[in-house]
Amino acid sequence: MSHTVFPAIARGRVHRWGGATLLVVRCDTLGRRAPWSLPPLFTPAERHVFRGLPAWRQAEWGVGRLLAKSVVSWATGLPLAEVEILPRADGSPRVSVPGLHVSISHTTHHVAAVTAPGAVGVDLCETAAAPAVGRAAAHVLVPEERRLTGEVPELLTAAWALKEATVKADRRGLFGEAPRRVRILALTPPTLSGDRRTLVRSAGTATLAVVVGGDGRDG
Repeated sequence: MSHTVFPAIARGRVHRWGGATLLVVRCDTLGRRAPWSLPPLFTPAERHVFRGLPAWRQAEWGVGRLLAKSVVSWATGLPLAEVEILPRADGSPRVSVPGLHVSISHTTHHVAAVTAPGAVGVDLCETAAAPAVGRAAAHVLVPEERRLTGEVPELLTAAWALKEATVKADRRGLFGEAPRRVRILALTPPTLSGDRRTLVRSAGTATLAVVVGGDGRDG
């Protein structure tokens, strides 16, 4: 496959795509440094979760939830303080707004959040991580999918992000059989097996993937 550069997504701006509402920003725009204090708009239950996290995790968790609350607020018109996002038993985020799903992704430099009426997953993968992705690809990519990447860093990170966004939408783990059950049929344009809509964009130094659809495992 020839080298392909994915279209760029404007960071810091809310996007609507495929029924989903999406926002990706650089971490430094949200001040992701520890120690990190939650703004007043977080609920008591969210603060309880935050305080139970190790110090190194609090900033990442807080920034991700702040972005997700902002996306839900933008999509619904609810004030930020009325949007609550708490972890399910499996660790995936649950939003307090009935009928909405959320997904969050972090890298060293970026954070993304998406909400949609049905199952949805988002993942970011820094292009610099392509060598590590290549070494770990055997766990999530079948040989036919690996051939699609052609060892091109942007395609490797896109394939990884698509798989991770898919298992997030399905609320399943990355290192099991789940990622192999959904096949990447093409990367340009991104196409998955099953009734799923896919988006891949360049987000500065990262590759962004969004997957809408899947079983969602409500509850």
